[in-house]
Amino acid sequence: MDVNEDDHYLMLSGIQHFEFCRRQWALIHIEQQWEENVRTVEGQYLHRKADQPFIREKRGEKLTVRAMPVKSETLKLTGICDVVEFIQSDEGVEIYGSEGKYLAFPVEYKRGKPKMNDADLLQLAAQALCLEEMLLCEVRVGYFYYNEIKHRVEVQLTTEMKDKVKFIAAEMHDYYRRRYTPKVKTGSFCKNCSLQEICLPEVMSKRTVRSYVEGKIKE
Repeated sequence: MDVNEDDHYLMLSGIQHFEFCRRQWALIHIEQQWEENVRTVEGQYLHRKADQPFIREKRGEKLTVRAMPVKSETLKLTGICDVVEFIQSDEGVEIYGSEGKYLAFPVEYKRGKPKMNDADLLQLAAQALCLEEMLLCEVRVGYFYYNEIKHRVEVQLTTEMKDKVKFIAAEMHDYYRRRYTPKVKTGSFCKNCSLQEICLPEVMSKRTVRSYVEGKIKE
């Protein structure tokens, strides 16, 4: 193992992959397999409006920062928040380059509508943990903007939710250190996975995706 392996940061966005399907996360982040589908392309298009690095907009008591890089040294996660809104408040913290004190609210843009599982919620909670560590503050509320329903949804970022993120982050690092790609039960959710053409039953039962693809290339 590389001597710097313990210092390796994982992608914060992987939280939602991991919660949706641990095998999907491993295929993307460990075996580095990826296939674009309609949902992926639409999602990238939607993020273009938000992902404008270092753009700061100040309107009244609200400061909006787009594509804000964040990280947590504790969780060894790094990523980019689509948008972070800073609202002036005496209960907030000082922000470099701005007068006054602010409360931070992460805002995540999503292509579809609210999910039945916690994948999106945990990603937002992970962003909150990064902001808390970087700004030495508490982030209690975040927002989703769902493009399909054209609606903004407020989310309470609870201690329980943040604790689950910490547990998942530790599990992700364990998988990554061991280069472990788990086997999982297939289901209807597989139809919505961008890796369904790679993640085949014969692959799961016999060998890794890497060895499968290499074998196909040699044929």
